[in-house]
Amino acid sequence: MWQFHYIHRTYIFPLRMRSTDKRMPVSIVGSAVFFNLMNGYLQGHYLYDLAAPYPSSWLTSPMFIIGTLLFVIGFAINYHSDGVLRNLRKPGESGYKIPTGGMYRWLSSPNYFGELIEWTGWAIATWSISGVLFVVWTAANLVPRAIANHGWYKEKFPEYPKERRAIVPYIW
Repeated sequence: MWQFHYIHRTYIFPLRMRSTDKRMPVSIVGSAVFFNLMNGYLQGHYLYDLAAPYPSSWLTSPMFIIGTLLFVIGFAINYHSDGVLRNLRKPGESGYKIPTGGMYRWLSSPNYFGELIEWTGWAIATWSISGVLFVVWTAANLVPRAIANHGWYKEKFPEYPKERRAIVPYIW
């Protein structure tokens, strides 16, 4: 699950993006590298050094099966939502639009919601404190961004759907 997500996020996702002249600040790249180094160390150290080894029967345990299903559902939401954003503008178009379709019916940032579901699935599948900490760390990053995105959409577009929430359908 871990490798699947990060191979996609590192290699496939950037190749699917439309080229743009926008530059990314070094601080963003540095923050991402720091986060992934610390989180990768935390996950690996806990799962391979501190925790008892998982028996092969773990692969059929309810925690692993439920966690894996949540991970797949979260990835699908994230993947679809990123695609909606990527395809908002036709080639040569500029300006901002309100995303529609999929989870955008209920949320301003379903891509973030999907990622939170993914890593909640990881935490359940590994049944580990490091997995829980990863969800908390991810939420601390994505929830404020989702709230800011939601506020931006509402400010920029007077016709923005009132029923949409920032990060959790019907709730938040």
